[in-house]
Amino acid sequence: MSHTAHIPSHRKPRQRASKTALRAGVAGGVLSTIAVAGAAGPAQAEPVTQTIEMPTITAGLSTSVAASAQATQSVALDLETRAAEDAAAATAAKTAKTAKAEAVRKAEAKKKAEAAAEAKAEEAAERASRSAERTTLSASSGSSGASASSSSSSSSATGSAASVIAFAQSQVGDAYVSGGTGPNSWDCSGLVQAAFGSVGIDLPRVSQSQSTAGTQVSLDNLQPGDILYWGGAGSAYHVGIYVGGGQFVGAQNSSTGVVQKSLDYDPPSGAVRVL
Repeated sequence: MSHTAHIPSHRKPRQRASKTALRAGVAGGVLSTIAVAGAAGPAQAEPVTQTIEMPTITAGLSTSVAASAQATQSVALDLETRAAEDAAAATAAKTAKTAKAEAVRKAEAKKKAEAAAEAKAEEAAERASRSAERTTLSASSGSSGASASSSSSSSSATGSAASVIAFAQSQVGDAYVSGGTGPNSWDCSGLVQAAFGSVGIDLPRVSQSQSTAGTQVSLDNLQPGDILYWGGAGSAYHVGIYVGGGQFVGAQNSSTGVVQKSLDYDPPSGAVRVL
């Protein structure tokens, strides 16, 4: 056999055209199916029947503003309440202060009135006691006073007695004030104490004690500088200083003040000598 002779091929004949057509058909069907399914999907979905409200910034801001306004109003109300309370407290304190001052003023006025009434009562009692003493001692005191006046008129005070008398006489005309100790107002014992204090003699403050401060002497034997007393020794209600010549100096009462008078004006009950 010639080497150029045609040798039949063992491969199967190619079916290119038929296979291509078949493949094209299958692909077309698949695509058609997908297309139909895609078209049918939206058509079968349920329609939207409600709208969802999305949160907004405006709604949140309104809530915040409202809360802030409420808080501000609460603070303002609290401040207003405190201001009212402070004002009420200040008013109450002022009222209490005024009431206290008024009470103090009334108490002081009452105290002064009581002191004045006590001084008047003391003065009235003193006058009544003197009147009774005058009635009781009128007979004996008349003769003894005259005797004392005659015996003392010829004597003159010297030394400490003269100084005591000079001090007492220099106060004549000063006012009488209960509890007064000078320099321009006196009570009876305050004047006697100051007069003897001028020469360094320290006497008790009240007339009761001054009436027993020295040696008891008779009214018939008086000397200038002796302390005269009215009432009992140790319970005297009035004192004065004998200045000689039948006279004495004493802070009598609020009506007369400090005077120099005769023993006959107000006869004493007794006398003590401390010089």
